[in-house]
Amino acid sequence: MEIEHDTWVVVADGEKFLLLRNDGDAKYINLQVVEEENSPNAPARELATDRAGRRFDSTRPGRNGVVASGKSGLEETDWHRVAETRFAEHLAELLNQWAGQKRFRKLVVIADPRTLGALRPAYGFDLEPLIQTEIAKDLTNLPLDQIEASISAFSDD
Repeated sequence: MEIEHDTWVVVADGEKFLLLRNDGDAKYINLQVVEEENSPNAPARELATDRAGRRFDSTRPGRNGVVASGKSGLEETDWHRVAETRFAEHLAELLNQWAGQKRFRKLVVIADPRTLGALRPAYGFDLEPLIQTEIAKDLTNLPLDQIEASISAFSDD
């Protein structure tokens, strides 16, 4: 894939993002870091201390059609996933703000599928038309040269 000079590239997962700018040309990508933010998730014991709740259901059918009282456990909240979703929403807010300020003309979004799924509904009207392409891949822990190679190898057919 070719990206024009001055196109911004955001590489993100649920804990970190890199905001990059192509200082090269369309054929020879040369990414430079514009901004970086990390939000490492704390251990689960620090994110929440409550156990999952219980639900009492008095309309559950019992033996021989008799209605019996029952209780069941509620699914435990995955606080890491909640934190990752909030981080993605924070990133979308920043991208919407920068798009409104006209800080970039085109944007390539590269994120793991879960983060990409959290970003999409938060794209604003100013941001959406500037998105050149989205790539559902986790490249956040790769060095810049490997990110550049991955973008070059990507076909947006």
